[in-house]
Amino acid sequence: MSRTVSLLFGVHAHQPVGNFPEVMEDAHQRCYKPFLETVYRYPDFKFALHASGWLLEWLFTHHPEDMGLLREMAARGQVEFFGAGDMEPVLAVIPYRDRMSQLAAMSDRIEQVFGQRPEGAWLTERVWEATVVPALADSGIRYVMVDDYHFLCAGAEREQLNGYHTTEEDGRRIDVYPISEALRYRLPFSPANEAVAYIESLADDTGDPAAIYFDDIEKFGIWPETYDWVYGRGWLKDFIEGVLASQTIRSTHIRDHHRETRTRGVVYLPTVSYSEMGEWTLPAAAARRYSELVHAAQHEGVLERDRPFIRGGIWKNFLTRYPEANWAHKRMLGLSARLAALPEAQVRQDLVELLHQSQANDAYWHGLFGGIYLPHLRRAIWHAMIQLERRLDGLQPRPSLATVDLDLDGREEVFLSSLALQAVMRPDKDAALIELSSYVLAQNFADTLRRYEEHYHEKAKAGAAALKEHDGEGIASAHDVVRFKHAIKPEDLTPDSRTRGLFAESWTDFEQKLPVEYATTFVQGGAVLCMGEAGKTRVAKVYSVRDNLLSVALKTVGNGRLSTRLNIAMPCCDGPAGRYVVNGADGQPHIPGGFGQSFTWDALADLGMEDHYLGGAIRLRSSIPARIKVQPHYTVSQSEAGFEKIMQAIELTLIWEVDGAFEVNLQLEVAALAR
Repeated sequence: MSRTVSLLFGVHAHQPVGNFPEVMEDAHQRCYKPFLETVYRYPDFKFALHASGWLLEWLFTHHPEDMGLLREMAARGQVEFFGAGDMEPVLAVIPYRDRMSQLAAMSDRIEQVFGQRPEGAWLTERVWEATVVPALADSGIRYVMVDDYHFLCAGAEREQLNGYHTTEEDGRRIDVYPISEALRYRLPFSPANEAVAYIESLADDTGDPAAIYFDDIEKFGIWPETYDWVYGRGWLKDFIEGVLASQTIRSTHIRDHHRETRTRGVVYLPTVSYSEMGEWTLPAAAARRYSELVHAAQHEGVLERDRPFIRGGIWKNFLTRYPEANWAHKRMLGLSARLAALPEAQVRQDLVELLHQSQANDAYWHGLFGGIYLPHLRRAIWHAMIQLERRLDGLQPRPSLATVDLDLDGREEVFLSSLALQAVMRPDKDAALIELSSYVLAQNFADTLRRYEEHYHEKAKAGAAALKEHDGEGIASAHDVVRFKHAIKPEDLTPDSRTRGLFAESWTDFEQKLPVEYATTFVQGGAVLCMGEAGKTRVAKVYSVRDNLLSVALKTVGNGRLSTRLNIAMPCCDGPAGRYVVNGADGQPHIPGGFGQSFTWDALADLGMEDHYLGGAIRLRSSIPARIKVQPHYTVSQSEAGFEKIMQAIELTLIWEVDGAFEVNLQLEVAALAR
């Protein structure tokens, strides 16, 4: 028998729920469209495709002609479709019932549109936990793709990883394919002829070895430098022609390889994702230590051998690293449980779809691709959750005041709600609001993000010295290049020491500024009373909600300066549609500027914040005029395009001079703007 190798080539196409239309269109023009047009010209080149449900909907709506090409390739047997959770959840962090409904929604979508029922599944971010096996098997999935790194972490030898293995959990079995890291790093970054030669080198005379590639399609046009390289300079065309001309490589569907070959044996994989994720999910100090271990092994020449045992964290660590992600995740789980508790006759498809959207993975984590740092992605999942909660409340009313430790931090959060508004207070030292959701606008105005220390900030601090250029032939991977979209100052990288919620107080006795630390919370009637102190000065804070009004009363006795800080998430951020409104000396409303600017007003009692992108506004009133300072709150994060500053919220501080007994009443009114 001649030496041959089966090329199992697959691509994963995904855009986050809620992504900007212009980003979607750019991705289509630079990647999805030219990729489909190129592979369409080669009917003998077989490939697998997974596209997330939200992206497929967008493509069919906006570019039906390109979806027509995909349908034709499906009809002629060129493309194999892979299933997954429909809205791209991490299956391991949603309940079994939701895994089943997400998997079924995607398989139904593929079958209805392309006439195939998927046999294989893509795992979001290749996050593997054995607990997902039962839902995958029960939904009709026969095999999934993970990294070869998953197998190496289980002690497998690399030469064993040219076929699929079998695992089981709770009486159900599924087969698991190892994706080649060597191919992931070569395609499309190495010259096409070198990539083809490498695949040929994997052939043997047994007749069934496989070269397994399944990775982000966005590498073929969206990543830096790739559009010109892959299409302008013809990399994809040359690669496909090289594969089809080879006497050694067989272009094979994964389903055919699975049907025609036998399992390589049983395997049990640890809870793991791809190797880069292991570093990303660690807190900064731990990530530095992890990086040191990796570099030490690299220096000693043993990294390739020992990397599976120099393992970082797991995906769920993001829920401990970022309390904002944990809060959204636990709110989603709570809504899932409420939906599951409805009588079957009340469960409608639109409710299930909203739950699925709230489970989209992108806003819950952060690696090379923005994730939780991108306000519009967080807003998309909150938009879905708030709509779902409003509809569930109509079917399953809740009390207007409730306490529950939803985020598992040992403290019971307090929920204050009306038909129009919900405020959630976390009874920690700040006793601040961690959620302020408008049911009319489907917006959580407390959906912001603290400044965190990130391991990669060390590169930002190095500035121009960190810039890296690519050497040799081919192009660089986004993992290896340091770029700067914005100028980064040291103060931009200073981590926050306090919450970025709404209403965190401080007291200044004209010598030192102290945070007001709350120690006691009382729930009385329809209000929440918080008792705290700063040094010897005592402060009381009372929250209440009525209709579309949030009321906050602050009381103290002393001689000094009392301030409270609010971080208000407005969807426009520093865009042109967001603006402040104040009353001028003539008593008429004036617009001093937008949310991306900084202002200070003395003796101001009424401030409007209008967001015409949202179609809503907040009006802040103070019973005692205050000095009000506003400025944008930015964080620094990395993306494939480089380091960037992203506006997360309006940082708004109210300051009063106190001399003796003092009480101020604040109101936040949330309303839709007149159209």
